Amino acid sequence: MRSVAVVGASLAGLSAARALRAQGFDGRITMIGAESHRPYDRPPLSKEFLAGHLAEAGLALEADGEDLAAEWRLGAAATSLERRSDGFAVPLTDGTSVEADGVVIATGAVARELPWRLGGVHTLRTVDDARALRDDLAGARRLVVIGAGFIGAEVAATARTLGLDVVIVEVAPAPFARALGPRMGAVLAGLHEDHGVRVVCGVAVRALTGDGRVDGVLLEDGRRLPADVVLAGIGARPAVEWLEGAGVDVGDGVLCDAGGGTSVPGVVAAGDCASWFDPGLGRHHRVEHWTGAAQRPATAVSTLLSGGTAAPGQAAPPYLWSDQYGRRVQFAGHAGPGDEVTVEEGDPDARSFLAVYRRDGRTTAVLGVDQVRLFTRWRRRIEPVGAR
Repeated sequence: MRSVAVVGASLAGLSAARALRAQGFDGRITMIGAESHRPYDRPPLSKEFLAGHLAEAGLALEADGEDLAAEWRLGAAATSLERRSDGFAVPLTDGTSVEADGVVIATGAVARELPWRLGGVHTLRTVDDARALRDDLAGARRLVVIGAGFIGAEVAATARTLGLDVVIVEVAPAPFARALGPRMGAVLAGLHEDHGVRVVCGVAVRALTGDGRVDGVLLEDGRRLPADVVLAGIGARPAVEWLEGAGVDVGDGVLCDAGGGTSVPGVVAAGDCASWFDPGLGRHHRVEHWTGAAQRPATAVSTLLSGGTAAPGQAAPPYLWSDQYGRRVQFAGHAGPGDEVTVEEGDPDARSFLAVYRRDGRTTAVLGVDQVRLFTRWRRRIEPVGAR
């Protein structure tokens, strides 16, 4: 293999290019990115960058002087993946095409949008999204966040510190219920309520109101929430439409084995677009977190360079963190609806505690709020679901 095309030039793509060089690949690397920006860090977009405390230059993921000897093709998205007798071709939106012996798919995910097209309605996935939202918040008094996932919660916390009146709307019974379970989700809802954010759960959005620009959110129970700005934090879908017809198996993302290998030899996938098989869970699972995009590309690259013969090893449990109102929220593992949740240290009412999730006597997940050192120790005790 003398050439590799990395389709996606964000964290997962950059991590893949770094892994290629670290694992001894000295051939041609072509980095393909739909955005015109060099790789940048996304977590600060909802926090420091949105608040105006971090300049765009501070988002850069590449180290000063870092040179991967790669060719960068930015501002042109991949439109398809063509299989050829001697490798692959990746046509781009600018009319050109990149040829390569191997391909790393790292196209990430795209924020899900609301069906109403009004000014003042935002999603947050890219630096351009963050810039537009920041500009809108500067002249606003009232923000409604639809969806109480971590992006929505972080934007709500940031907007509140900027002095806006903030309401979070979540269709589930509690914020973060899917990831953390209803009990711990309610605790984090309390953190927002402590800071004056109104949290409305268990009700869906019927419509947005406004003539050209949003002025309110109408709920299914008839309530109307005034809004100058609306953020849709309703999740993301994997960016895999461009693979239609390429023979790559796709479900909720690119379906991969435990090493990132796809159904097409010579093609691997990593990052938010990749649904890797998890032997512990016994199913494919898409990890949409920073650590997954930073760590898993090395395994995928090993699979690519070895022709699929490298043993992938045991994947680390998913890990995420979030900063809200100056508190560090950390979660690792897989929480299930039947898990027993116990608070091992601290007090949830004081918003500083460590909770452990257990299933059949196994530690399956750990949640920490302002318990960084203790969380690190407990995180090591997480066992894969299929262990023992």
